[in-house]
Amino acid sequence: MPPLTTRALPVLATPAAPTGASVAVKAPPCARLGRQCHSLRVTLRIGELDEGRASLDHEATWLTGHTQNITFGDLWAGDGDLYVDAVLHVPCRFLRPDGAGGSRCSAWGFQGPTPKPVRRPQLRQLGGDRFQVVDNMRLQPRRLPATPAPRRALPVVEGANPCATAPCVTADHRRGAACCRDLQVEIMCSRKQTALEALVRSRQSPYLCKIARPGDWSLEVEMISACGFLEPGGVNCTLHGRKRADGRQAKPDLCASWPERKSGLHPGCVFMRRRTGWPWPARARAR
Repeated sequence: MPPLTTRALPVLATPAAPTGASVAVKAPPCARLGRQCHSLRVTLRIGELDEGRASLDHEATWLTGHTQNITFGDLWAGDGDLYVDAVLHVPCRFLRPDGAGGSRCSAWGFQGPTPKPVRRPQLRQLGGDRFQVVDNMRLQPRRLPATPAPRRALPVVEGANPCATAPCVTADHRRGAACCRDLQVEIMCSRKQTALEALVRSRQSPYLCKIARPGDWSLEVEMISACGFLEPGGVNCTLHGRKRADGRQAKPDLCASWPERKSGLHPGCVFMRRRTGWPWPARARAR
C-alpha cells in the first residue's frame, strides 16, 4: 500500500473587491458569478495523528459518511494532523434567480448563468456486507459482516432503537434521525484568508450555520448533510453490529453512545429532560 500523502496547508491570497460597487458588509469579495455561488472547496481537519490510526479511522469514517451535501476527496496528513479535501454543496445566501433561467447576485449585481456542479456518486453502502469506510486512514471498500450470535446463546428480546419514532428535527424542519443528518466540521481557514472566510460566512443557513473562529487557523461550523450509512428511508445505521477484519466495531465511536445529559439536543429528541426523568435506555440515565 502506498504511503499516506503528506503536504502543507495552502495559504490563499485575498482578491480585491470590484470597484464602484455598493455591497453589504458581509458579502464576499467576488469578481463575478462562478462555482462559489453553489459550492465551496475547502479542507476539513479530522484529527491529530497522535490519536493513532484506529481512532482516526473511526473519526474519518464518521465525517466522510455525511455525503448528502459534502463531496469528499483525498485524505492526507500535514502538520501533525489528518485532513480531507472536500466540496461543501451549500449555495451563497446572496444568490437569487433572475427570472430568465439564470441567476443574479443580490450583493454585487452580477447576473448570468450559474450551472450547478455535477456531483459524482459517493456510495457508502455497496451492497450486502460491503461498505466504503476509512481503513488505515484511506477511504476503501471493505467487507463488514454482521456479528453472528453465539451458537449456545439464550434467546433474548433485543431492545428497540429509541430514535426509531422520535420526533426530533434538524434546523431545516426535517423530522427523524436528526443526529445523523447534521454535524460540526472544522474548516481550515487562517485569519489571513479573509476571502475564504467571507465565502464560508455567506453560505445559506441553516445548511451551513453557527460559524465560529476558535483560533488563528480554522473555523468551526454546523452543517446539514445526512449520513450515507443510514438505511434507506429509515433511522437505523447499517454499520450497527458489524465488525472490521481486525475485530474493531465498524460503527464509528462517535455514534456508539447515547447523547450526554447536558449536550446540545435537537428539538424532539427522546433524551430531552422530562419531569419523570430520563427515558430509555438506563445507561443514558446513569451518566
